[in-house]
Amino acid sequence: MVTQPATASGQPSQHQIQAMQQQLAAEASRHNMTVEQYINHLKAHAMKQAQQQQAKKQQAKGREEKQQLEMSSGGPPDPKALALAKWLRGQDLKTRACILNGQRKDMFKVKRALRALQSPEYGKARAKDPSLPAVTDRTSAENVFKLLPRSLLALRVSKIDPHEGHGHGKPKKRVKGLWTVKIEQHQEVQDPEHYLWLYEGPQWKQKLYAVAALVVIMALVLFPLWPIKLRIGVWYLSMAMLGVIGLFFAMSLFRLVLFCATVFTVPPGLWLYPNLFEDVGFFDSFRPVWGWHEDKKTMKKNAKAAKESSKKRGVKSGDKGSDAAPQSSKKPSTSNAGNNTRVSVAPSPSQSAARVSQRDLAARVEEVEDD
Repeated sequence: MVTQPATASGQPSQHQIQAMQQQLAAEASRHNMTVEQYINHLKAHAMKQAQQQQAKKQQAKGREEKQQLEMSSGGPPDPKALALAKWLRGQDLKTRACILNGQRKDMFKVKRALRALQSPEYGKARAKDPSLPAVTDRTSAENVFKLLPRSLLALRVSKIDPHEGHGHGKPKKRVKGLWTVKIEQHQEVQDPEHYLWLYEGPQWKQKLYAVAALVVIMALVLFPLWPIKLRIGVWYLSMAMLGVIGLFFAMSLFRLVLFCATVFTVPPGLWLYPNLFEDVGFFDSFRPVWGWHEDKKTMKKNAKAAKESSKKRGVKSGDKGSDAAPQSSKKPSTSNAGNNTRVSVAPSPSQSAARVSQRDLAARVEEVEDD
């Protein structure tokens, strides 16, 4: 029997629909059911199979998580993991600061830790400390590294956006290289992954600071019982501190008045201690003593110009050195064996001025672009 083809719209034809209804009725009669009962039976069977498949997937996922990371949160850390964490903490893993739940933590890359475990220094350290686990190749290094997450001494993290879902845009200014991270569920050991230190090392410093803070608080509480000479000395010291603070506010007011006076007479205006309120060190806040007012665009342009000029000077000096090398080999040596003379070339005025301007610009805080 020849069946009619489906319609152009992709729907089955009337003849095909009748054939399917007949087949369905035959299957229902075979199972001693009506057509509606047979359809409900098929739906229930399909739903049951879907639930079983979902349960199997969840069980497999749970077994995989247990195999990847068997965390012993209830008991103490493994002594081998503690020794390993203590040794890795003393190595130069090029850690960087990150933010986890509002707290600063140290973060490092897996490849640097694995490289340190395969280095000769680790073999020497293991000869002195037998509690360190043995490492023979890359696979054993990865297995040894897995002791850290199992004892909750270091966990894998990934970068997140702290402003995601807040309904506002990203801030224009942020600290470069400071990630906000979250702990990942799967603790994989791969080279590009980042791990976060939860092991803080010996806590004797924190305990010492706590005891010192308690002693200071008790000393302040017992201030009325101090000798009269100590109380007089503290009074003079407090007056001196108030004088320094008052001098600082007076200088801030004077520099503002000076800028307002010079912005109209000699634009763009003159600042006394232009880096006073910038995010720099204490001594850099008072250098330079004065400077002209510069907006952000001008500061960026000057910084780029200083970087380009420094790069050009480096390229020129490299070319001159490469050209001078064969010439110096051809010239005869005029220095005596007993006299060691050292020749120093003074920098040109343009180079010294460029260095001063670059040093002044380095003290300023620039707006950091996103990675």
